[in-house]
Amino acid sequence: MTDWQPSDRELERRRVRRQQRTRSLLVASGAIALVLAGLVTVLLSAPGWDRFRETFFDWGYAKDALPDIRDGFWLNVKLFLICEVAILALGLAVALARTSRSPLLAPFRLLAVVYVDIFRGVPTVLLILMLGFGVPALRLEGLTDDRYVWAGVALVLSYGAYVAEVFRSGIESIHPSQVMSAEALALSRTQTMRFVVVPQAVRRVAPPLLNDFVSLQKDTALVSVVGVFDAVFAARDTTGYTFNYTPYVVVSVFFIAITIPLARLTDWLGRRALERERAGVR
Repeated sequence: MTDWQPSDRELERRRVRRQQRTRSLLVASGAIALVLAGLVTVLLSAPGWDRFRETFFDWGYAKDALPDIRDGFWLNVKLFLICEVAILALGLAVALARTSRSPLLAPFRLLAVVYVDIFRGVPTVLLILMLGFGVPALRLEGLTDDRYVWAGVALVLSYGAYVAEVFRSGIESIHPSQVMSAEALALSRTQTMRFVVVPQAVRRVAPPLLNDFVSLQKDTALVSVVGVFDAVFAARDTTGYTFNYTPYVVVSVFFIAITIPLARLTDWLGRRALERERAGVR
């Protein structure tokens, strides 16, 4: 049996497609370079460019502020990693409570609805202020007065409400035939959710979940409003002494270095899910 070989017409099609892709890439690259050159020209020709550069892009101030910002940013990263795990657990628990059918769980369904409505309505920064300053002021026995901890709790409560709705949408998107098939196999409601519904729902909502966590990584900077010495607080502290805003640019670079890879991962997961759905349709 001879190996299959593409025909001359197929080879010609491939050659034409390669040429089209190359041409599109060149045109796109040229357009991007032209726009960037125009923006740089406008920026450098601005009357206040020299003053702007000294205020926001001074290398000396950047080097001086870098150690404190680096140490503070590690605090932001740790907060992000801890809150991410807690948010996933809380969000999934609330979503399961809202989608439950048992009459005995009606109080939990009501509590889940109230929780989502309240914490999606309160701005995250206000929640951090209320918990970061309010709970330590109560002086309750057995509770820490560490504002870093309560700022993290505020982030978990705020983002948990959004993630719960993401999980709920994923659970409700599973076709009822999946549940009926599980019931036909004598699986209980708990087993059906655990082994059939939730795994499929999690795969479907992975891209929007990552979008929420990109936002969470940025919002860890809000803990600076309660005096937590994170990267933003370190930059603000340095700027208060030097009256130079370069430390804020340094902080922005740190956050960009984290969020861009997460954003690209989100895009890749979205494309893969779309390709999988299209393959299933075929």
